[in-house]
Amino acid sequence: MYTPASVELTESVAIANFIKQFGFGLIVSPTLEATHLPLTFKPEEGELGCLYGHFAKANGHWQQVDGQRVLVVFNGPHSYISPSWYQTTPAVPTWNYAAVHCYGVVELLSEQETSDSMDELVSKYEPELLSNDQLMPSEYKTRLTKAVVGFRILLDAIQAKEKLGQHRKPADQIGVYQALLETDSLEAQQLANYMKSRQLGIGE
Repeated sequence: MYTPASVELTESVAIANFIKQFGFGLIVSPTLEATHLPLTFKPEEGELGCLYGHFAKANGHWQQVDGQRVLVVFNGPHSYISPSWYQTTPAVPTWNYAAVHCYGVVELLSEQETSDSMDELVSKYEPELLSNDQLMPSEYKTRLTKAVVGFRILLDAIQAKEKLGQHRKPADQIGVYQALLETDSLEAQQLANYMKSRQLGIGE
């Protein structure tokens, strides 16, 4: 990923929080086949952390990635940026966004590790389901576990980028931030909220 120093994200805690917040990743194998999957991140494992997830066993992609180095893309909020939002001229349209690219080697999990990993994923999004025996009885969960293939990705490289207009003059940043807040686009509003949470590109 092309990442100029001015927009590079290097803080490990911020990167971990990004993956936690935008955990629906795109796994791309050396064959250029890709699968979209929800993933959990354990930054304390290994030098750069580990990603955990599972494929449907019917998806043959898991056989291709076993033991292979893959790319995982996490996309954050993004939006079109109009040059009319700047005070400085001349200007052209652009697109602002945040993204994290992770690289690492895939290892398949045992059945028990897969079950534990699936529980952690459910716990992240709806923890009360784990104790709902009526909706998710244990025998049903066990049967489903046999239909998936769990994996971990031991990361060896991470590239992270926040292209949020932080290089522009404060007046231009304020114009963009206000326009994003006031638009009807949910994506634009999400980008503005992200910029505010990161204190980047908002003119302060």
